[in-house]
Amino acid sequence: MMNSNCGFEHEYNEGELYVRLRGEIDHHSAAMLRGDIDTLIYEKRPQRLLLDLSGVGFMDSSGLGLIMGRYSLVREFGGSMAILDPAEPIMKILNLAGIKRIIAIEKTKGAKKK
Repeated sequence: MMNSNCGFEHEYNEGELYVRLRGEIDHHSAAMLRGDIDTLIYEKRPQRLLLDLSGVGFMDSSGLGLIMGRYSLVREFGGSMAILDPAEPIMKILNLAGIKRIIAIEKTKGAKKK
């Protein structure tokens, strides 16, 4: 799934939905991503959503909204969520917003997901 500045890849395996975002998450791209990721969540009903931000170079408050909305949706189905490998500029935004108090932020140290 791709638009002009952001896209994602996904994989579902044994209750985990892995979503790797890439590009820039702004007002325009967040709206498209929100719908597409929500569709996957409704279809798969994952026990755990892994949101890989290692490929995201820019994110504004729309990205925070995207993250928190998916967190709420996954929780409605009894699941959990983790954010994986955010780049330093993205980590600063997550820290300022206090996201790590709500959602686990994990460093996989370059370990590749399937």
